[in-house]
Amino acid sequence: MARMKGPRFKKCRRLGLNVCGHPKAMKRANNGQSRTNRKLSYYGIQLLEKQRLRGYYEVMEKQFRRYVKAAIKDRETTGVSLIRRLECRLDNLVYRMGFSSSIRQARQMVVHGHILVNGKKVDIPSFAVSVGDVISLKEKSRKNEMFKTNFLNNLLFSLPYLSKNEADFSGKLERKPEREEIPIEIDDHLVVEFYSKIM
Repeated sequence: MARMKGPRFKKCRRLGLNVCGHPKAMKRANNGQSRTNRKLSYYGIQLLEKQRLRGYYEVMEKQFRRYVKAAIKDRETTGVSLIRRLECRLDNLVYRMGFSSSIRQARQMVVHGHILVNGKKVDIPSFAVSVGDVISLKEKSRKNEMFKTNFLNNLLFSLPYLSKNEADFSGKLERKPEREEIPIEIDDHLVVEFYSKIM
């Protein structure tokens, strides 16, 4: 399975945005010459925004293009549809619900079979979670101190489209997220414009 590798903090500094969510990711951002400080062409700005969005969800280019094509066919605004599709990936929701401390850890948890969707094991990180689906930690995995601590001590959990049941180590996608509720700093239209030229 192809996945994004490399140092997370370095990637954040290169993109000029904390896409990994770690509080120390941008600590050294102003120490040296930043690539994002130089003047970019409009195409360069679009490309940077696309790379930032990919960085948030850690999706490879080939798979990302499939999301864009599906979003273009959707009835709603392309940018909103694209981000909703990415937000509802299983690995991302495992991260949002606090089962893991990063999206990379979330992906590993899914692949290793620690996560259930509606009581059934799903080991595909890109699995599209539907409204009403319940994501839970496998009974045996609840004994893992790291998973347990992540879930119970996740103080940042406050997304209105998700609910959380600490007693059952589970969370639920209550409804489709509104664009303004999704905690990412991205100009959707720049990403759509970038792909409109090359697809």
